[in-house]
Amino acid sequence: MVDYAAWAALRLSAPLTFLHVLDEQRYPRGDAGGNPGLGEREALLNELSSLDAQRNRLALEDGRVLLQEARQRAHSAGVPIAETQQRHGDLLHSLNELQGDTQLLVMGRQGERSGGHALQIGSQLENVIRAVPRPILVAPSTFRVPRRLMLAFDGSVTARQAVATLASGPLCEGMPIHLVMIGADTGDNWAPLDNAAARLASAGYDVRQAIRHGEVVSTLLAYQEEHSIDVLAMGAYGHSRIRQFLVGSTTGALLRSSSGALLILR
Repeated sequence: MVDYAAWAALRLSAPLTFLHVLDEQRYPRGDAGGNPGLGEREALLNELSSLDAQRNRLALEDGRVLLQEARQRAHSAGVPIAETQQRHGDLLHSLNELQGDTQLLVMGRQGERSGGHALQIGSQLENVIRAVPRPILVAPSTFRVPRRLMLAFDGSVTARQAVATLASGPLCEGMPIHLVMIGADTGDNWAPLDNAAARLASAGYDVRQAIRHGEVVSTLLAYQEEHSIDVLAMGAYGHSRIRQFLVGSTTGALLRSSSGALLILR
């Protein structure tokens, strides 16, 4: 994830901030000490409180070490400004507080409780995708310099906005873009696809277009593998079958199955 964040910061010519949030439910800050006069039970409660405090201190220190290592790695990759923040509380609340200064949010696909299991995605990820109104780059565990991008296009307002975002920003500049629609091979589908391609071409992109028939997830992933696509991009919350990416079990299927990064555009 750190390498993807560094790559994006360099592409955007933007300062990079690494955020570590200590979950308050797992690491509460309150004092769990006992009440006077409880005798042996008071001693046990005090001991538990002391253990909780020690666990919290260790978690904070571990977070500081992770942040320091991330900042050093980003500097080594050439990022001139890399800062760190550590908070105690709720991840979504922290991200929403910081979103005003955020161009792009980068998150790992797997959380700390995923255990490195390839079929496990982070417990917070889908909630963040739904709730944070900023572009999100979901990073796989292994970094590969992005060289090709595929945009899942359905002709909706959000898909057209995704095209506009790509055309106006430097994140994917110089990368071939594959515009792929899942549906019938008809003039009604080609018309918006051609318009989107023209918009990207006018911004200097090398654009490839395709319409494929089939089940959305498996068909897009097959195209991704066929053309060695590094980044799969899509607009958030469209009004067609592609919306299924962000609700229910389809999100998990996509995140588990995609071989590269996933870029959610707003």
